[in-house]
Amino acid sequence: MGSFSLLHWLVVLVIVLLVFGTKRLANGAKDIGSAIKEFKKSLHEDDKPTDQLGSTSQSTASGPQQDHGKH
Repeated sequence: MGSFSLLHWLVVLVIVLLVFGTKRLANGAKDIGSAIKEFKKSLHEDDKPTDQLGSTSQSTASGPQQDHGKH
């Protein structure tokens, strides 16, 4: 008696569709999807500067390049 059956969830879904309409629900889902996409993009952008910083510190750690052709 404490859990909802599939029929209860279908009734709730129909009521939500009638109240909000399919267009508003589609726009809301699109907004949520774009927000998740931007969040994932920002996570990947945070990783890139760390990798670039590590590669530049490795190249400077090897020391200055010597030119053996000119004396």
